[in-house]
Amino acid sequence: MSRKYSFKDPDKLYFISFATVEWADIFTRPEYRNIIIDSWKYCQQKKGLEIYSWVLMTNHAHMIIGSHKEPLPSIVRDMKAYTSTSIHDCLVKHPRESRKAWMLNLFIEAGWQNSNNNKWQLWQQDNKPIEITSPEMFYQKLEYIHRNPVKAGFVEHEEDWLYSSARDFHGKKGLIELSYIV
Repeated sequence: MSRKYSFKDPDKLYFISFATVEWADIFTRPEYRNIIIDSWKYCQQKKGLEIYSWVLMTNHAHMIIGSHKEPLPSIVRDMKAYTSTSIHDCLVKHPRESRKAWMLNLFIEAGWQNSNNNKWQLWQQDNKPIEITSPEMFYQKLEYIHRNPVKAGFVEHEEDWLYSSARDFHGKKGLIELSYIV
């Protein structure tokens, strides 16, 4: 990974993005989305992950995160490993997954081509962590995250996308408990 993109200061907040290999639209099904959401909740409760903003799209996610417990690189690594394994298991067992053969082949081929993996690769290698250096930058990234589903044409209003923290910022209950800057 480039030194430009790394978690340098453990006390800072970071904007991260991570995407599926080949930008495969796997998160169109609730089973796979729920694995991601449950993993984030576990990381919050057990590893000290602080989530300030997030969006889960059909093939990628953006977040503003921090941690005052475990190091962020470890949390993100463990989260990606767990969700990759869990989604693989869910995909294999899914009785009505019309894209099963295509997705399995895609993710298995990606795993074979990457020496860091054994048999399977769901996520692209990088997270592109960018340190949040100012309140202005925080709010710029927050707006970018929340506008993602609108820009993609999935919803007209950012707060209507269920898989986003935008709901919390518009008086609706979101799926993830957020940390807030005080």
